[in-house]
Amino acid sequence: MAGHSREISEVRRRDWLVAFCAVCALPWGLATLGCADTGKISADHAKVHAQFLLKAAEVDIAELKRGLPQGTKHLVDAFKDGVPDGETARKALETARNKIQDLRVAKSTFFALTDKDGTVIRNDQDQDLMVGKNMFKSYPELKKVLGGSVVETRGSMPEAAGVRGKPDAQWVLGVPVDVAGKPVAAYVSGWSWSAYAYRLETALRGDVLSSTKEGDKVPLLYVYVLVDGAAYGAPISPTVNGDAILKQNPLEKATAAAPFAVPLEIEGRQFGLAVVPLAPIGKSAGIAVLRSET
Repeated sequence: MAGHSREISEVRRRDWLVAFCAVCALPWGLATLGCADTGKISADHAKVHAQFLLKAAEVDIAELKRGLPQGTKHLVDAFKDGVPDGETARKALETARNKIQDLRVAKSTFFALTDKDGTVIRNDQDQDLMVGKNMFKSYPELKKVLGGSVVETRGSMPEAAGVRGKPDAQWVLGVPVDVAGKPVAAYVSGWSWSAYAYRLETALRGDVLSSTKEGDKVPLLYVYVLVDGAAYGAPISPTVNGDAILKQNPLEKATAAAPFAVPLEIEGRQFGLAVVPLAPIGKSAGIAVLRSET
């Protein structure tokens, strides 16, 4: 009887092994996640996501670089009698954006007008936290705009932050507003890194959902913008994720053609990380994608 029981147990063990191997041989999406290295799978997907977001960022930056100089022609009238008041400046900013297609679709956090000393006359937000603040103090390179130059720079202005309670900084583009051939103001736009990370994360989730079939599990996705040794995520993105990304020193190993990609465990969860340089912004900047299968 004991021999018979051992025989039954052996048959059951063989049947279980056959079933397990059959499941693992199924195409991805049908096999259980325990049959594969989910971190590696996530990293492979994240590489594709990072390159998708790089192309989106290149479009965003090009739109602003094309559109901002064109927008200045719709701001000149506001300065015909000197420095305009806030409401006049706000209407001029609205007109400039509505008249220029690249500005209508721009992903900027703000558009602002300063006087010749760098003080913000008005921005385009309903609640203008920048008004009366000096942009040249936060972004010293912007002073060159009043010399007639187009300036692209980085810095940190608290009133331009896209998140509260966390560090944030910005990328800005400034162009001169010329009246009678003389620069009299700076037309400035850009985005906070946290707000831009949210924009990219939203775009990625939309792209993933568009190719997700009914019944498929949707992966967990985070996007961070890496700038000058800091990682900026959307307002609710965990800081610990950004810290884990930076420990990999990914920008030292990544190129646009070959994103840095690696499985990464964060607080007990398996992720795939991919990072691509954000060359149009300049050195020490990149886009990081974290993906985890659910």
